[in-house]
Amino acid sequence: MKNLKKVMVMGIAAALCAVSLAGCGGDNAVDNAADNVAEGTTYKIGVLQYADHPSLDNCREGFEQGLTAEGIEYEIISQSAKGDDATNTQIAQQFVSQGVDLICGIATPSAQACYNAAFEAGIPVIFNAVSDPVSANLAESETQAMEGITGVSDMLPVDAQLALIREMLPDATKIGIIYTTSEANSVSTIESYKEKVGEYGFELVEKGITNAAEIPQAADILVSEVDCISNLTDNTVVANLPVLIEKATANNIPVFGSEEEQVGNGCIASAGIDYIELGNKAGVMAARVLKGEDISTIPYETMTESKITINTDAAEKIGVTIPQSIADRAEVKNTPSES
Repeated sequence: MKNLKKVMVMGIAAALCAVSLAGCGGDNAVDNAADNVAEGTTYKIGVLQYADHPSLDNCREGFEQGLTAEGIEYEIISQSAKGDDATNTQIAQQFVSQGVDLICGIATPSAQACYNAAFEAGIPVIFNAVSDPVSANLAESETQAMEGITGVSDMLPVDAQLALIREMLPDATKIGIIYTTSEANSVSTIESYKEKVGEYGFELVEKGITNAAEIPQAADILVSEVDCISNLTDNTVVANLPVLIEKATANNIPVFGSEEEQVGNGCIASAGIDYIELGNKAGVMAARVLKGEDISTIPYETMTESKITINTDAAEKIGVTIPQSIADRAEVKNTPSES
């Protein structure tokens, strides 16, 4: 954090100098000073990822791309909590004791752990893949950041997902969802589904779990009650997606993912966001902070663009025909063949 404070002092001095030389560059001089303030400094950045699955991996990859694009020299210390809350807290505290300049928490539980650990130390935190930052106590509001933290939200485009399911399954009436009751991101998204399913002629059947061991039983119950399943970005369920896919496929129940990696892993389709781009935005935001911008004045951003991805192999396997109207505007991401 000493490097960050040094950079902020340099930024203030440069701005004052630019004001005194207004006739020799004006605002451009201030802008250039802000752009170059981090030059020659290598920042130590901790990245805590709550679980190991492709969408969060993409967030981490995109985060580094964003930092690089902004010209930041950095050393990444990347750790995974592997879905364990105690490990999650421990890693966050280790980052603080190592004196990192900034921490990125990927997924809601990791963002919360990082903020709790880093606040007193004054280490800025950038969150990524947090569905509802306000409910997770990581932002005051959509327009007001909290002290020491900001980031990028992956609030799921629920309307786009429901519209996709309705277009693909015109006769379906019941949508099932399995979610972890302790994950704030999942609880928030479930509420969005409850509010919106009726607009698309669906009934929601939800199964809350407390840990991964409960997924098989929840899946067995769900496939006997619903016409399809919509999967969230719930870290516990995504990390065990093959279990859900296997049980649903055996009963010819289509599973819709929440982003393209889930489709590539066996879901038949999704109207989701690009997690590489999500991470990229967080990396750019981190660069702004490292260059001296006050993190408390930067409200969080929300990804609003969604894209349709389909897995034609998975659809064919359970006898679902993907309408041409969807295929024409979708990206195909089939499951790699085992050989």
